[in-house]
Amino acid sequence: MTSLTESRAREEICRVGRSLFERGYVHATAGNISVKLDDGFLITPTDACLGFLDPAELAFVDLQGRQTSGERASKTLALHSRIYKAAAPFDPMTRCVLHTHSTHCVALSLQEAVASHEELLPAITPYFVMKVGHVPLIPYHRPGAVAAADAVAEAIEQYGTSGRPIRAVMLQRLGPNVWQDSPASAMAVLEELEETAKLWLGATSPKPCALTEPQIEELRRTFHARW
Repeated sequence: MTSLTESRAREEICRVGRSLFERGYVHATAGNISVKLDDGFLITPTDACLGFLDPAELAFVDLQGRQTSGERASKTLALHSRIYKAAAPFDPMTRCVLHTHSTHCVALSLQEAVASHEELLPAITPYFVMKVGHVPLIPYHRPGAVAAADAVAEAIEQYGTSGRPIRAVMLQRLGPNVWQDSPASAMAVLEELEETAKLWLGATSPKPCALTEPQIEELRRTFHARW
């Protein structure tokens, strides 16, 4: 993907935020979006509603981490910055980080059986494997905690160095963080993740079996799935 201009990035952040809000993937002032530019990155203001963003009010943060314009940056600024840095060796085209409090993902992370797992979901559908991939479950930390950013960066490095680069994590009791090469692509990952969580929660007991290793290997060969 060609790097967005700052003007276009501001428009895309607002467009994606509004789309997520209108379709119920975010609510109230929950969630945040950032876009990496050549000279820094844009991030939504703290306590802003993603459905009613103003392009001119988005915070601009330079490469040294200093905010130079816009409303006060989201409290997750450190987390976004760490994701860009940690993902760069494995996905150098990462340009957008998106965080929501999506209902089904959060509900799933509250379940005792899931809370003890290393990942949020098994490989239950081909599109989850192809479009999302592994989603490590990060133990609960308060919103904006530096420890959460450390844990996410560590997960990105661990999965990447083992040949399984990730594009999403789940912050327990808070919501998913996803990253991709554009706001639209990040939104697509988030949608697939949330819908897969919805499927899992709606499935009757016993829960569906995961795809077999031969089935997953076929997705790797045919679609370059990262699992």
